[in-house]
Amino acid sequence: MKKTQPSMLTRQVMIDGLKYIAAGGLWLKNSHLPAITHTIPEDFTGLCVASNADPATDDYVLAQLQALDVKRVRLDISDDDARPFQERFLRRLLAAEFSVTLHAVQPYEAARNMRSNEAQASWKQFISELLQSYATSIAALEIGNTVNRKKWAGYDMPGFMVAWQIAYDLAREYQVVVVGPNIQDFEPVYNINLLKTLGSERRLPDVHSNNLFVERVVEPELADFRILKHKWTRVLKFNLIKKAKLLQKIGEDFGVPTLVSPVAFWAIYRIKRRFPDGAQKQADYVTRYFTLLAAAGALRHANWGAFVCHREGLIDDGLKDADYPALERVAYYKSADGVVADYQQNPSFSAFKMVSYWLNGAQYIAPVSTGNGLEIHRLQQHGQTVHIAWTVNGQCALLDQIYSPHSLQQAQLFNRDGEAVQGKQMLTESPLYLVWPQAEQIVLRTPRPVLSGTVIHAHIAGQQYFPIEEGDWRGMILAANAEQAQQLWQAWHPETLLPPAKENALRHARNAIWSLPDPRDATQQVTVKKPVRMYWHKTWLDKHKPSKAKRSWNGAMELLRRGVGTAMPLAYIEHANDTTLRRNFYISAFVPHDFAISKAFLAFRNGHSEFEGIAADTLYHAFARFCLHMHNSGIYFRDFSGGNILVQRQGEQLNFVLIDTARLHATPTATMIKQRLADLTRALHKLHWDGRKQFLQMYLGMTGRRLQWKFLWPFYVYDFKVTLKKTIGRKGMRKLLRYIKSRFA
Repeated sequence: MKKTQPSMLTRQVMIDGLKYIAAGGLWLKNSHLPAITHTIPEDFTGLCVASNADPATDDYVLAQLQALDVKRVRLDISDDDARPFQERFLRRLLAAEFSVTLHAVQPYEAARNMRSNEAQASWKQFISELLQSYATSIAALEIGNTVNRKKWAGYDMPGFMVAWQIAYDLAREYQVVVVGPNIQDFEPVYNINLLKTLGSERRLPDVHSNNLFVERVVEPELADFRILKHKWTRVLKFNLIKKAKLLQKIGEDFGVPTLVSPVAFWAIYRIKRRFPDGAQKQADYVTRYFTLLAAAGALRHANWGAFVCHREGLIDDGLKDADYPALERVAYYKSADGVVADYQQNPSFSAFKMVSYWLNGAQYIAPVSTGNGLEIHRLQQHGQTVHIAWTVNGQCALLDQIYSPHSLQQAQLFNRDGEAVQGKQMLTESPLYLVWPQAEQIVLRTPRPVLSGTVIHAHIAGQQYFPIEEGDWRGMILAANAEQAQQLWQAWHPETLLPPAKENALRHARNAIWSLPDPRDATQQVTVKKPVRMYWHKTWLDKHKPSKAKRSWNGAMELLRRGVGTAMPLAYIEHANDTTLRRNFYISAFVPHDFAISKAFLAFRNGHSEFEGIAADTLYHAFARFCLHMHNSGIYFRDFSGGNILVQRQGEQLNFVLIDTARLHATPTATMIKQRLADLTRALHKLHWDGRKQFLQMYLGMTGRRLQWKFLWPFYVYDFKVTLKKTIGRKGMRKLLRYIKSRFA
């Protein structure tokens, strides 16, 4: 029987951590806010680099580092088959006068067996050889390898302490700066215990290291929902800035005030689980992540890594996920894989260059706005004042509602990648740099800038957003350029945009829905939606909500930016002083489709085994995958009836498009099971019970669950509610009145 190796999470780790926390060690007033007026180090941003057996890769990586004007790098090295080219590349880096932190990585099996004399002797020889050759040239020696992740590092606590002792004592002998112990993520009990233990043994590092990942929190600004779960998120405010400050405080309390983050990244494949444009989002996060870390004022430096990698790199190596090494590169960046001919810069390459240019050596002044979904950070750099500004994902803010006209006229604007932009009207999740002469007095319209409340998808290729503001009319138009936006505004001016007669409309009940020729292409159509009837109680309940048109736009944009099929939003228009709640219009592209899914479900309920040539189980499986993606993306549709789910056939492939998006709720994290079932009860209402069970087995199986009674119960409840509505609700009353009228006519 295989013996289980002891964990790093020992009883003493928990005791030390809890004692420190109970004594108020993690209390730091306003630690979630940026530090006011501090200097950002000259080499604050750095990269984790590697090469491979081909010397041409050395040349390529060095050239790319010089293009980025990077001064400081981190290089992993281990006593394995990669060591010859790792040392070759190290010599090239040192010859090019890079500041190199050499990260000594023990092979996994050796780390697992570190209590053995053989492993200890091998580790000692390896560190001795490195220091004999490079002690006078490297900036620091980093010891420790994501030590709280045993499946990556291999250590148990006694084994790690032996490895640390050997490497530390040798580093002291050679007078080399020691960085460690390299904790992964924000798990402060490990930092507390290890620093306490190392302090008692007089082997504290010179620099305290922790990989400040927030990748699984989705975006850099959000508080970590994994700490004591979702309901405590807003109360505890464990955002990136707070994590950095608390880790720095822990180090300072134990005698190591200098904190660094050796490696962090956003993997493109993981971003794509929620957002279709993973490479663009990675580039956004590069800027936002480093700016927030710089604003915290708690770190000496922070690195991005790996530099060359198709998953997380600023440069794509041209490989596929199947080629990714078994050991995560955050633990050991062994080599830059692939061949130079296939390497290609990701958008994050330019984003890293731009944010490094403005952050490194800058004077951070203060946040103009932070923590409310709108981030604007003021710095002084290169004899200029710069605001690095963005919103959280999906939101926007109008520049002319933040800055005075004169200040906007005097500002130079650069996008995330360093390109000058003209006529920019709003801030989005893709950061913007506003630059003024340092002597310029910047005037804000308001001391507390806010979001516009309009959701957008910031990365629609070839399209821009144009705010509408004419008299009392407000809104947004999506267009290719300003001329096209003006063309659409003239065609869809609300004073002339009147709904047709009931018989000429696509629908005419509470809302009028009709088609119009597309002003951009007369062979295409757009769909217009306008409320025409509001029940008195809805008028009262909705008076403080956004208009129906804006809610429809926001819902469609949430779907679009998460890669869920919907009609392309083109415009929403609303009257600012509308007490009737009916003076608003939502305009979207017309959706060609083969059928609404409700028709297929009705056919299956009536005994058919297929619909339009599509077998029932084929439709169930495709729809289950669609629903899973939608829910995993954080969408709770809330009006997920079969008539709002349109099916498109493309050969053997089935695509689904959602309409009627006004009730949708969207969250940064995956939808909870209760809300998922609420959606599915509506979508499957017209389907027979055998079909429902077959679909649920597929859907739940994709989530790792089994079909149980608790998952069926919401369907019985919903069926009962629909029956009541049809008998004693509004629909039932209307049927009764029609019956009475027909009897006495």
